[in-house]
Amino acid sequence: MTLQVSAAVLRGVGQPLCVERLTLAEPGPRDILVRMGAAGLCHTDLEVMRGVIAMPLPMVLGHEGAGVVEAVGEAVERVKPGDHVICSWNPACGHCFYCSRGQPLLCEACGRAAGAGTLPDGRRPLSDADRPVHQFMFMGSHADHAILTEAAAVPVPSELPFGIGAAIGCGISTGVVPAMRSAMTAEPGSLLAVVGCGIVGLSVVAGARLAGARRIVAIDRSATRLELAGRLGADSVIDSGHDDPVAAVKALTSGRGADHVLEAAGSVAAMRVAFELVRPGGELTLLGKLGVDDDLAIRFGTLMGGKTIRRLAYGGARPERDFPLIARLYLDGRLPLDALVDREVALADIDATFGDVERGGVIRAVVRFA
Repeated sequence: MTLQVSAAVLRGVGQPLCVERLTLAEPGPRDILVRMGAAGLCHTDLEVMRGVIAMPLPMVLGHEGAGVVEAVGEAVERVKPGDHVICSWNPACGHCFYCSRGQPLLCEACGRAAGAGTLPDGRRPLSDADRPVHQFMFMGSHADHAILTEAAAVPVPSELPFGIGAAIGCGISTGVVPAMRSAMTAEPGSLLAVVGCGIVGLSVVAGARLAGARRIVAIDRSATRLELAGRLGADSVIDSGHDDPVAAVKALTSGRGADHVLEAAGSVAAMRVAFELVRPGGELTLLGKLGVDDDLAIRFGTLMGGKTIRRLAYGGARPERDFPLIARLYLDGRLPLDALVDREVALADIDATFGDVERGGVIRAVVRFA
């Protein structure tokens, strides 16, 4: 049995997304069928649209999604019809070289399939008049239904709003998890600096405040986002369009610099600032990203002084562990996330809304399916 679905399809780099009717195959033995409740519009999707990330086309984008399981294959064990789930763009195989060493984000099978726009086993469930259509990051959440492998669906409480759930699937987790799990976050007297206050940076602020951070400094060029950072728990904000963030942070730390810096802007300029901000013996975590072939030039002196420097994809999140935790913290009122999803749109408005995403006009927009 097949299903007709509505999906936003990218048919060429630089072309608009068009909402079309596609055919979705029935689930395989280890697959699940998810009716999407909401799907996020992320800058990574935009990079595919603009050709910064090369992917096979045509493709249904979307790697943030939350919805309800409608059907499962006969071998599925983790979820059942009626379960509410957050979709994960990293459904690790569990047994490759990296998975067996506790590094599922580097899963070899998923790494190969991600670039091919297929499910981890190479199948493409979507088609248009018998011509295959690819799906981004194992889900293609910009469609009202999707076939996922079982490992890509994480059960969460049914009372979790779909929009928040979709954002937890990437942007929120990327910021909350490293802030909560860093040993430096709650050290007495420590200062944590966040460079960039989009959804990832604001999630860092919220997660760090929950984790007991002593002092949080948020850095951005947007007065609106800095005001929101203050409401989420930042003790100080620095407008980098008017003030020197390095000088300002050093003034707060007797000239040392920040104990832990989390860069969440994803630009060369922001990364250079982040390297300059961290004190000797401190920690720098790069959460933002550049194009894979882009160069990043920094002063060698910023590497000196026994600093720990790391780049984390997904914020180091483990979806099966972290998605339910973040959902519960939100539902218990301990993690204020509502302001991070600041626009809900219909699927028909997705292309125009991506224009606002590109201009920085939203923190996280989501498509809300009926």
